[in-house]
Amino acid sequence: MTFRWLRTWQLGVKSLLVHPLRSLLTVLGIFIGVASVIWLVAIGEGISLQAQQQIEDLGATNIIIRSVKPTVIEGDGFPQFGVTREDRDVIEATIPTIEKVLPIREIPRRVAYGQQSLDARLVGCTPDYAKVMRLTVARGHFPTSTELNSTDNVCALAAELAETLFPISDPIGKQISVEKSGGEPETFVVVGVMQPRSAMAGIGGSLDSVQFNADIYVPITTFWARYGDLIVVPRPGSFTGEVVELTQLTLQVRSVDEVMETTTAVRNLMARRHQQEDYSVVVPQELIEQAKTTRLMFIVLMGLIAAISLVVGGIGIMNIMLATVTERTREIGIRRALGAKKADITRQFLVETIALSVVGGVTGIIVGLACPISVEWMRSGLEQTFPEAMANLPDVVKSAAPVIVPWSIPLAFGISVVVGVLFGLYPAIRAAAMDPIEALRHE
Repeated sequence: MTFRWLRTWQLGVKSLLVHPLRSLLTVLGIFIGVASVIWLVAIGEGISLQAQQQIEDLGATNIIIRSVKPTVIEGDGFPQFGVTREDRDVIEATIPTIEKVLPIREIPRRVAYGQQSLDARLVGCTPDYAKVMRLTVARGHFPTSTELNSTDNVCALAAELAETLFPISDPIGKQISVEKSGGEPETFVVVGVMQPRSAMAGIGGSLDSVQFNADIYVPITTFWARYGDLIVVPRPGSFTGEVVELTQLTLQVRSVDEVMETTTAVRNLMARRHQQEDYSVVVPQELIEQAKTTRLMFIVLMGLIAAISLVVGGIGIMNIMLATVTERTREIGIRRALGAKKADITRQFLVETIALSVVGGVTGIIVGLACPISVEWMRSGLEQTFPEAMANLPDVVKSAAPVIVPWSIPLAFGISVVVGVLFGLYPAIRAAAMDPIEALRHE
């Protein structure tokens, strides 16, 4: 029995080598299909992991309440909306599962040092802000609790901002000027410089993207004392303004298990305290679950697209094998006349299709494993050839790295073999069913 199978494999491989170009083209269909499965799943996994990382940067035990300007604001004068300091106090006092409440206030401001001047984002925060936003100090220190309580005019600078304002000198201890609406600029002493921090992408419209390259971090008590809640924006011939006490509240819950329960309590409390929808509640844990579901759907979609390539490759195998059966009709007749059984003929043609599928699957796996290197090489080439077009692409396209998913390799290979067997079965049965007499008469 073993000798019979060995002999069948020898005959099958020899038959394929007689027509190398035809065999190569047949293998190409399976090769493309297997490589496509591995590549598309890897690319989808890479994009998904980056999206999940962006969400996890917000913290799985965090609940974020953002001030949102409503479409219609009732009342005269400067409109007031958003999260308030009283909201912070009530949430902290009434919801026991919350460990920390981090108030944040942000406004755009012009900052200057000497002849250098540029637009920046003034961020009023507490010392815990650096930990929550995963900011690391490069030099000096982040504003401390002592500076928070004394409302000192101190600040820490983002790495890019510090490099622009102080290209040569050390910024620690230097004084910078930050514009102030309707008055002289406020002077702040630089006490710290942060390490570079990549941008945090916006997530599904629920949370705006956050850039950290032009931030000035000051104690929030200092912010309230120097800038207040009314922000006036001069316009030609007039001015406009709005009253916002807090841009954001970040609530830290004791454990992941209590996040959803706490979120419900927060939403109910905010709904009772606000007559209009001037806030939004964002839960990173919810977004993480959504991202995982989207990842699964994305991988399934990519896999289905790649599976179509495998099916097309299988159809190619069937067409080639059907043509081979017709071409080798006389050979089949001779083998049957010499005593070969139908099972022997079926086995030979199945061996040939399996050989083609295995070779295509193995080469597809080899090329599929080269996906991360190949994508990086292609991306580098495109950046050199089309720098402007690449610069305008989303960050996820420019920075996402494919991640090989281990299960995609045996899956793609297994599908390639199954496809080869299924699509090779009909030609093999057709060849075995030939009448030996009619086959011998075939020219």
